[in-house]
Amino acid sequence: MCQHHMIGFVDPLVSSYTVVDFNNRATALIEDIFARDKIPIVVGGTNYYIESLLWKVLVNTRPQEMGTGKVVDRKAELEKEDGHELHKRLSQVDPEMAAKLHPHDKRKVARSLQVFEETGISHSEFLHRQHAEEGGGPLGGPLKFPNPCILWLHADQRVLDERLDKRVDDMLAAGLLEELRDFHRRYNLKTVSENSQDYQHGIFQSIGFKEFHEYLITEGKCTPETSNQLLKKGIEALKQVTKRYARKQNRWVKNRFLSRPGPSVPPVYGLEVSDVSKWEESVLEPALNIVQSFIQGHKPTATPMKMPYNEAENKRSHHMCDLCDRIIIGDREWAAHIKSKSHLHQLKKRRKLDSDAVPALRNQSSSPDCDPELKEGKSPVQQDQELKARV
Repeated sequence: MCQHHMIGFVDPLVSSYTVVDFNNRATALIEDIFARDKIPIVVGGTNYYIESLLWKVLVNTRPQEMGTGKVVDRKAELEKEDGHELHKRLSQVDPEMAAKLHPHDKRKVARSLQVFEETGISHSEFLHRQHAEEGGGPLGGPLKFPNPCILWLHADQRVLDERLDKRVDDMLAAGLLEELRDFHRRYNLKTVSENSQDYQHGIFQSIGFKEFHEYLITEGKCTPETSNQLLKKGIEALKQVTKRYARKQNRWVKNRFLSRPGPSVPPVYGLEVSDVSKWEESVLEPALNIVQSFIQGHKPTATPMKMPYNEAENKRSHHMCDLCDRIIIGDREWAAHIKSKSHLHQLKKRRKLDSDAVPALRNQSSSPDCDPELKEGKSPVQQDQELKARV
């Protein structure tokens, strides 16, 4: 039996545990496992955390200490401020990073400000230094460990959605509601009564808790019919957000692993898991062969997956849509926005307003008393051209 690490080791009330904390602890464990001539296997999960173990992509800042000895999470403090004010401050100290971040993306804006405040170096400069290192690329620094291998278990979307729905049903049958009630009583009841509940940090932001907030705070205080409706609402929300998260994780694999630019990109081997009756021949045996080849220093017979990378696409480009009064980050997102129903609706409204304005302006300019330009003897053609220019 393999020894498992980092399971149930963070107190539920700790809200400041970050990817940097995870990376520091996991990296130390991986190095220790290698030192014992063993092979570490990272199972996930959150691909952002896994990425931090594969590549040098993080900027490590140390928590500040107050005079009382209390550790202050500067990022959490910044997140309490207005998002637009934070973005304005970031644009003053790190305009390059500010141009890549949406003002509503308060977490990333606060993180970039934290980096500058605690190190005196802009976040964008840190990233430039990582990219310039040998083996670095557009998305980060070099690989942290040599010869990594990624196994990606993927399934048909319809099959995956059905499995995720069933998993929620199985969790409920196994006692999820009682676990939620107990957790709510022990950790959440006081903050709810004080109206200080925070579903944006720590364990409270995780999938499976906030979806049942209304049900938990009203249980025993409303009619059984209402309580049952809130329960059904929470279950449906849990299923929807779980499927949405799975899609997000798949996109991350495709965008950050399969189509990652740069020289230091480990191979990703896909294992089809739609039909679990073929687990042995479709998943287990191919996985063992791939890993065995890596251990022996041979090239696996399986072909790694790869997606083309569009070098022309800028995922952090800044676009301002004056029609919709929105800031859009990324070429792909901008292309999608200008084709969206909301944008086309605003465009249609603007064109109608412009077309209505032309005859109105012409009527106003038709009277010599109302238009000094006519008194100056300008021709109708000149007037029409200037009218169009004004419109």
